[in-house]
Amino acid sequence: MSKFADLSGKKGLVVGIANQQSIAYACARHFRQQGAELAVTYLNGKAEPHVKPLADELEAALFLPCDVREPGQLEAVFARIEQEWGKLDFLLHSIAFAPREDLHGRVVDCSQAGFAQAMDVSCHSFIRMAHLAEPLMKDGGSLLTVSFYGAEKVVENYNLMGPVKAALESSVKYMAAELGPQGIRVHALSPGPLQTRAASGIDRFDALMEETARRAPQHQLADINDVGATAAFLVSDHARTLTGNITYIDAGYHVVS
Repeated sequence: MSKFADLSGKKGLVVGIANQQSIAYACARHFRQQGAELAVTYLNGKAEPHVKPLADELEAALFLPCDVREPGQLEAVFARIEQEWGKLDFLLHSIAFAPREDLHGRVVDCSQAGFAQAMDVSCHSFIRMAHLAEPLMKDGGSLLTVSFYGAEKVVENYNLMGPVKAALESSVKYMAAELGPQGIRVHALSPGPLQTRAASGIDRFDALMEETARRAPQHQLADINDVGATAAFLVSDHARTLTGNITYIDAGYHVVS
């Protein structure tokens, strides 16, 4: 395996693997192939049987429950990392959620509770992870999250997640500025539409994929492995002067008006 983004000796946390189609899983595979040691989380007992075989395949050193909505679970993950490793070199935040009734309605009709929950799980949890990771990144590190073009432009049926992802992307930039002096880099990966479990909750998503492939300059869609390779590069020392970026992995679709 070519070490295009050598991660030997690095330790990383991956949050958001649900199944083999997950962006988080593809990223984790690339991290591991490039030599990183991983901690992998699963959402709950229902998710555990689906994620455990993947964690085993990744030879994950730590396999921990993490539902950011449950008080203390995220903090327990970082406490275990500190206990076992004493440091953290990178993390991937690849989780998002909005209540179905709020996601499928107009933004102007969304409930206060639904908006707050979507913002907490999809955006503020990344800020919490950065706060907990900072003391463990004594020699610098990298923080990655996952966004979508609907943060920047209106994408039909993306609805509530548009404002939420816009907040996430803005948070990336502010955290990059705040953590830069400590050598901690912050990025958002922004792939085009991908057929993941999370995407299945968006109305007419197949039509969005077809339209994106038609209009993209390369006339194709990226896949989760393209995202994984980019993520591995961004957490490597080769990308040491890159931070605060929204990295598009979409066959050029974002440049089309």
